[in-house]
Amino acid sequence: MPTVSEPAAATGEDRPRKLAGTAKGPRVNDLRDIDLNLLVVLDAVLTERNLTRAAETLGTTQPTVSVAVAKLRTLLDDQLLIRSGRVSELTPKAVALQPVVAAAMAQIDRTLNLRPQFDPATSDRRFRLSASDYALSVMTAPLLEVLEREAPRTSIEFSPLYEVEPIDLLRDDVVVAAQQVGVPGKHQALFSDSMVCVVSADNPRLVDGRLSMEDLATLSYVRVSLANGVSLYADDVLAASGISPRVRRTVPGFLPVPFTVAGTEMFGFVPARAAELYADELGLAIARIPLPLPVLVESAYWHPSRNDDPALRWLISTLVRVAEKVEFADEDAPA
Repeated sequence: MPTVSEPAAATGEDRPRKLAGTAKGPRVNDLRDIDLNLLVVLDAVLTERNLTRAAETLGTTQPTVSVAVAKLRTLLDDQLLIRSGRVSELTPKAVALQPVVAAAMAQIDRTLNLRPQFDPATSDRRFRLSASDYALSVMTAPLLEVLEREAPRTSIEFSPLYEVEPIDLLRDDVVVAAQQVGVPGKHQALFSDSMVCVVSADNPRLVDGRLSMEDLATLSYVRVSLANGVSLYADDVLAASGISPRVRRTVPGFLPVPFTVAGTEMFGFVPARAAELYADELGLAIARIPLPLPVLVESAYWHPSRNDDPALRWLISTLVRVAEKVEFADEDAPA
């Protein structure tokens, strides 16, 4: 995580007073001890003086901002905002912080925009991309092909999204995840896929390629838990039909499902492309069920503060082109 340079010292009455924590709390003499994510939230809160408006400015949710503000209050040993009638006002310490935070954010902006131009043919930019296991499985190869052809000196670091890892749009350039995960920030839809039910091809409950409602209620179920602990939305379809599946295994993504189901009497739900990829190898069948399954939509997410980053704009546009190739693979769409 980059550090924040200490702003130039002010003089006279304009000099922000230094902040010191209590004997029991952390000592904060400047903003270099503050996580950059918290600094961005602090800037929005000091500007908007309202958590909901700050969340809207950041492109995130009010609960997310509330959690960050709680950390800031502990770190700075100050409430930052206090109620005054029907509105909130800044505390004296928060008022003193405003010019310091503004200077720090300006310095960060200057630092991140030292090279405002981006030429993919000559850039050595290193990108960070986090994605669901399924998205990585279908997008990594075509994306690397485009980078090799159009931006050979760039590199990209891929990270899988797991439920134990918080999504950090300031750490990663782009996060690719299902819309149901509820990632905050700006986003661009990339591609979609149908959800299907997979079972072992020799499952005795499978009759003419179908599973009944009774089968879904009786068979053991492989449940998917996505990033941030969000459960697969197919669970909602089962629940809406009055089915409480017998959860036998919980896995942190789509790709483990076919391997967990294979050779057992369990069932699970995966994107159709994943099912087709492993069906023959693992002896699986795509079962028809008497329930409509929703469509999975994978989207790219990024932090609103990076909207003007030309390198990021190029990466997003490249992901869109790659997504077209994934979406229309049978039509041999060019990347």
